[in-house]
Amino acid sequence: MISPPSGTGTVTRFSKDKASGKTLAFQDQLPKLPIPPLEDTCKRYLKALEALQDKREHETTKAAVQEFLETDGPRIHQKLIEWAKDKASFIEEFWYESYLSHSDPVVLALNPFFVLENDPTPDRGSQLPRAASLIISSLGFIHDLRTGILDPDAVRGTPLDMDQYTRLFGTARIPTDRGCKMEVYPDSKHIIILRRGQFYWFDVLDEDNLPLLTEREVLRNLQAIISDADTLDRSEAARKAIGVLSTENRKVWSSLRKMLQKDRNNASCLQVIDRALFIVCLDDATPENLADLCSNFLCGTYSLQGGEQVGTCTNRWYDKLQIIVCADGAAGINFEHTGVDGHTVLRFAADIFTEGLMLLARSINPSAPTLFHAPLSPHAKSYKPSRGSQKPPTPPLERIDTTPKKLEWKLSPELRAGVRFAETRISDLICQNDCQALEFKGYGKNFITSHGFSPDAFIQMAFQAAYFGLYGRIECVYEPAMTKSFLHGRTEAIRSTQPESVNFTKTFYSEATLQEKVNALRKACERHVKLTRECAQGLGQDRHLYALYCLLQREAEGDLNPLPDDPVSPASSPPSSPSSDSRLRRTKPKLPAIFTDPGYALLSTSILSTSNCGNPALRLFGFGPVAADGYGIGYIIKEDGISICASSKHLQTRRFLYTLRGYLYDIQRILVQLHRSANARPAPFVDHMGVLRDSKTGRPIHGTAYDDSLGEDQDETVEGVPMPGYSFFDSGEVELLGRKKKSPYANVGKYFSTSIHLCP
Repeated sequence: MISPPSGTGTVTRFSKDKASGKTLAFQDQLPKLPIPPLEDTCKRYLKALEALQDKREHETTKAAVQEFLETDGPRIHQKLIEWAKDKASFIEEFWYESYLSHSDPVVLALNPFFVLENDPTPDRGSQLPRAASLIISSLGFIHDLRTGILDPDAVRGTPLDMDQYTRLFGTARIPTDRGCKMEVYPDSKHIIILRRGQFYWFDVLDEDNLPLLTEREVLRNLQAIISDADTLDRSEAARKAIGVLSTENRKVWSSLRKMLQKDRNNASCLQVIDRALFIVCLDDATPENLADLCSNFLCGTYSLQGGEQVGTCTNRWYDKLQIIVCADGAAGINFEHTGVDGHTVLRFAADIFTEGLMLLARSINPSAPTLFHAPLSPHAKSYKPSRGSQKPPTPPLERIDTTPKKLEWKLSPELRAGVRFAETRISDLICQNDCQALEFKGYGKNFITSHGFSPDAFIQMAFQAAYFGLYGRIECVYEPAMTKSFLHGRTEAIRSTQPESVNFTKTFYSEATLQEKVNALRKACERHVKLTRECAQGLGQDRHLYALYCLLQREAEGDLNPLPDDPVSPASSPPSSPSSDSRLRRTKPKLPAIFTDPGYALLSTSILSTSNCGNPALRLFGFGPVAADGYGIGYIIKEDGISICASSKHLQTRRFLYTLRGYLYDIQRILVQLHRSANARPAPFVDHMGVLRDSKTGRPIHGTAYDDSLGEDQDETVEGVPMPGYSFFDSGEVELLGRKKKSPYANVGKYFSTSIHLCP
């Protein structure tokens, strides 16, 4: 029987932080997320729907909003203000309920991924050295975080909330009969290694959070694990791949977990996994192309051998932070999204990548600095006191065992069947998902800003234009705005489809002049920049309306402050849900019309769910679609390129990216052509001596006379990149039918919850 490492789990609560060291030094100074005036929220809500509805639909929504403002709205808004007085954030509890009440599998639906750039160090490029390097760098990050010496996040001098980092490591999402709960083990000291679905663990930190192993020792442990794991027949390993249970429907996973815990050995194994700092997945396959690379980090690969699944989808545990390293050394991160947003994990990913570069510098120059400050633990086998330090105590400090240990499971016939059906379910999900990537090299941030555009707004308009060019429809677009400048801030929803963006899209696919198209683009981008700024200041509409919706649910249930283990989660259950709880059997009042109006469901259904998460350390970033008929789009705007990963449930994902690429070249050609027209070089002149001279400098021009006959041809390439000249449709070729897909009448809570679930 395995004895689990020490550590005390705590269900996440929402108390105010106390400053601890440099890392949390600004927590007490952060303002609380504002609750916007109800009238302002309703105006923004109508503005966001204006471009998505026809006149009749919009008038109906206006009437519902006006009724809300005249009846229930002011009362429930005031109750939210009173309720939130002792909370760190008015949205936080509802936010976590939304994530934790999610009953579908978290894979593809909730967990985003990052793909890191390749390690430039020659001897760290292969799988195990890369994994060892990332592990050591991660331990340095954890040490600095836990000791309070990690530099706090800031944007242009404004400090950001650091609360999410407390849930980045040693955290597990645990399924229960009543939704999931999140447990945090702040004193966890070990990591899990996954190979061919088999689990191994070893301690990596001492009680002072100092690393117990050198990079070379971690490498030896990984080599030993690989040697042991690869001796087991792949088919047998697939049949025992317990990790696939974490890909199940959460209620099914909860019942299977209970079956596992009936055996004391299995219960101990689960504790070892839950309490681990993070998981390292060592895959035994190499992605064949860019699409396979993205799929591998998003959901794992699908590969059958003798009718059994041996793809990397069986080598995952989706309820925790995972560092994934492919057989060729390509590395990335897949993270459980409940407690952390993309910005937090991005800081971690960028820091450990940077530390790898600094370790390379240190191997060349031993005096070179490193990013983290974690000396080797005195308990480590390789510990040697530095010169001038005091001698180690006598007798020597006790050595901590860092030998890898394997988790052995006892599987009953029912559990074996559970593993089998979980595997077929995740295999179905993988086959239903299409993940494609575009590494656009034509231009990037430098070109966009040189023409006076915000890079993010420019790309957001590109998504809308490409979608309209392919489908001829205007749809709801979601982008998260970070609100970490507030205490316990997460994100606000930017509803990018605005009247200005619709006007640009239709102008672009019309016979308008090039200047008119660019003017429309500029206005759309300016509107998006303003909207983004407002949302980052907490002045959006989605989170406020959702909090009011949830508070109305709680009010109807008679409990504004339910405990985590109460039978029903307000965010997940409509007021009419049946329950054995007597307080839920009471007749509940009807929801205000604003929440049952089709506009609410329409705005909450993100056909294009997008997120910008860029850093030079990242190659790609992505996540699954949040709507069955939509796309999930993660993008990185680099200095001279744009990386885009799109996923869908087998829509025309590849074609959408082709259309997007065509648009990006089209708009580049338009901007360059207008720039050249506005800055045309004056024609040379011949002086009284018959000498051809430059009109600007007056200097003589030697050789042939100036020839402008290539004027139009010169526009065929920009910076050596051939222009395709179309993005599946030339201007004016799209019939502006104004086609718009009707959003179905459906449960409002379900639609809005979907919107909130994935906000990287």
